[in-house]
Amino acid sequence: MATAEWAKKITEITLFVEDLHRSKAFYQETFRLAIIYEDESCAVFDYGNTCINLLNQSNARELIEPAQVGRGGDARFQFTIQVPDVDRVCDELEERGVKLLNGPITRPWGRRTASFADPDGHLWEIAQVL
Repeated sequence: MATAEWAKKITEITLFVEDLHRSKAFYQETFRLAIIYEDESCAVFDYGNTCINLLNQSNARELIEPAQVGRGGDARFQFTIQVPDVDRVCDELEERGVKLLNGPITRPWGRRTASFADPDGHLWEIAQVL
């Protein structure tokens, strides 16, 4: 099988979280999405083309051994959601109690962006194509 055949679509991303109930509440309130699956160790949200699986970090070892769960605090990636109006979305997020890390900022590469973090430090960016 050629790489191009199997690497066309990311279906799920698993985020390891310290407190599932806290993270689940944040994602429900921030993104206003329904949970499509949950059990005592995870909650899954459907973002249309990719699902985000919040997994208790105590359950991560069985998935990633021999690797270890990283420690929070250092940004290693961010998720980006393209929106039609960053300023409007920022207003909505702030009304929901989300603290922006930066933005909205007009970037020299033709985007207007703003960023925020979930309770475990996973970074999210909203971006508007100008």
